[in-house]
Amino acid sequence: MSAPASNDGAPPGAINVSTLTVPQLRALQTRLTTELEHLTTSHTKLRAAQTKFQDCVRSINDGVRGSQAKGTDGKDEILVPLTSSLYVKGRLADREKVLVDVGTGFYVEKTTAKAIEFYNIKIKGLENNLKDLAKVVQGKDVQLRAIEDVLRQKVLSGEATPANTG
Repeated sequence: MSAPASNDGAPPGAINVSTLTVPQLRALQTRLTTELEHLTTSHTKLRAAQTKFQDCVRSINDGVRGSQAKGTDGKDEILVPLTSSLYVKGRLADREKVLVDVGTGFYVEKTTAKAIEFYNIKIKGLENNLKDLAKVVQGKDVQLRAIEDVLRQKVLSGEATPANTG
């Protein structure tokens, strides 16, 4: 079985961008720019999620396991985060058990050790996803630069006349 001939060792299905017209190159440039913006936004959201999980681990270590003031009834006082900047006073009924948000509004009671393990698994999974996404972003960026270079060359060489510019 012989493979189809490809020029310059390009992967199957690859096209030579220098054969595209200026309007086609501009359309491709627009599509790649949109994809890059979307991927960058996704990267930012994943990083924010990872930070929230890291904050959960920190809250368990500092707030639940750490030393806290004793309340008047002997229960441990703690500041409970309602948002990233709003906290309310609360009291711990049990230092060894916490409620963990496992997604879509469901909470599961776990020991502090199991909760930290749960969050660390989430953090590690997001780190792997972030690395994969960074590679995709880098590849798209390389493709966009190549398209922009070819487009610039075509415009400078006069291939983009007023009649056929997009």
